[in-house]
Amino acid sequence: MSLLPYDDRDGWIWLDGEFVPWREAKVHVLTHALHYASAVFEGARMYNGTIYKLQEHSERLRRSANILDFEVPYSVEELNRASKETAAKMGLENCYLRPIAWRGPEAIGVSAQATKIHTCIAAWDWPSYFKPEERAKGIRLTRARYSRPAPFTAPTESKAAGLYMICTISKHVAEKEGYADALMLDWRGYVAESTGANIFLVRDGAIHTPTPDCFLNGLTRQSVIALAKRKGVEVIERHIHPDELATFNEVFLTGSAAEVTPVSEIAEHRFKPGNITLDLMEEYSQMVRGELEPVAL
Repeated sequence: MSLLPYDDRDGWIWLDGEFVPWREAKVHVLTHALHYASAVFEGARMYNGTIYKLQEHSERLRRSANILDFEVPYSVEELNRASKETAAKMGLENCYLRPIAWRGPEAIGVSAQATKIHTCIAAWDWPSYFKPEERAKGIRLTRARYSRPAPFTAPTESKAAGLYMICTISKHVAEKEGYADALMLDWRGYVAESTGANIFLVRDGAIHTPTPDCFLNGLTRQSVIALAKRKGVEVIERHIHPDELATFNEVFLTGSAAEVTPVSEIAEHRFKPGNITLDLMEEYSQMVRGELEPVAL
């Protein structure tokens, strides 16, 4: 993965309907989204020239914006086309894409009805979200200080930028302590997710995963559930108390960036990547690369 800062790279970014040189894709310091987190985004991956679940990503971007009371000024079809064109303009067939929409600098303050809605899509080479050597043996998680908010306190069904503030804080603390990530609980004290990926736990040949009632029901999460069920593996969606962690023998995370990532440790609990985790890891990799029949969500 390149160590270049993200504002100083060669290439092009699709911004408000046209391509601009990468270094010129800028916003004003008084942009409303910078001050009030009035932004929504997506993270998608392209494999061998095809963006996995592109339609669903574009639909979710527009849905997230509606939840935050604004309209992305491009249709799903236009977003799909722009995503493909951005990857092509960058000369990439395997990459990560970041569509984002936000309120501009036309007004500042809590009320933002006068702002213009801006949209951009960037694409870059991003082979692995976690360090490859950590991912191979299972990453280590600590416990996060903050919890996912209740749906009556925040727009938890939206992939909204502001909801990730506590994720950044929690991941920074985890990395300073030598961990790769952190396990977040929800507002009731149940297991929720990591700072940027959904979580699955395996016991007695069955997969357990938290009910996504206050965090995103990720597209990769949905894909892995469908893959597991197609293999005949039982998938149980329910509330999971952290006291149960000691009863599971496999744990893994899923996300567009994380893909399927085994977990070897959550605080004092130890796990070993087993057949279910490794099989789903391999089958997901084959599916997104067009080597295996895709699943419907």
